[in-house]
Amino acid sequence: MSSLALAHDAKPTAARPQGWSYPFSCCSGYDCREVSSKAISERPEGYVIKGTGEVVAYSDGRLKDSPDGEYHWCSVAGADDSRTICLFVPPRSY
Repeated sequence: MSSLALAHDAKPTAARPQGWSYPFSCCSGYDCREVSSKAISERPEGYVIKGTGEVVAYSDGRLKDSPDGEYHWCSVAGADDSRTICLFVPPRSY
């Protein structure tokens, strides 16, 4: 029996072999997905979603700690060109 992640669940990773569930406040079953670290950049003002240019400030309540150390982006209707609902980020490097 394979372990498939549901639409509201993050896929299993080495850090989280069982996967993990996105909070309902961030995901309505299709809004969230793992994104490459190349899709997100850090600037002094916050995290930049490269596909939209949106900046999510470091103090923004939409930022969440990533349970598996990967970036996960939740956007309205799961669209690549919509606004951010939540952004799960790995620990910041200094």
